[in-house]
Amino acid sequence: MALIGLMLSITVPAIRDEVLTDSLKKTVNHLINTNAELRNNALREQVDYLLHIDIDNGLFYTYTEDMTPEGKDEQKKRAYCLSPGIKLKDLYRFGGEKITDGEVTIRFFKGGYVQPTVLHLSEDDRSFTLVFEPFFHRVKIYDRYIEIEKEGS
Repeated sequence: MALIGLMLSITVPAIRDEVLTDSLKKTVNHLINTNAELRNNALREQVDYLLHIDIDNGLFYTYTEDMTPEGKDEQKKRAYCLSPGIKLKDLYRFGGEKITDGEVTIRFFKGGYVQPTVLHLSEDDRSFTLVFEPFFHRVKIYDRYIEIEKEGS
């Protein structure tokens, strides 16, 4: 028991520190949590929510479809900003073109589903692929850059 306790006391803090200090993983976790929050809010409040992504400036913020321009501006002031070194490489909507710059939104519908989208994030030589699937309440995560295309979408 003492040996197991010693091993845990050494490994748990190291794992915890890696997860908490890894800015790329923090960003991935933020997007996963945002996905869950927006789906739940849209369903509960019966209004579409949008995740606004400013690719060039590395910003994410959310608002409702019926929000006033002033409300949207206020939300933009509280945007989640990517840590230095993290880049949103591209965004792909099923059936559309890959988007590598500018601003784009992902719609979370009041029916509880999301606009199918793939995001690629990177930092140095590491990449993550996040897949927002329309009818599943989770985001598929891959710890590498992969191309995902849905036929007929």
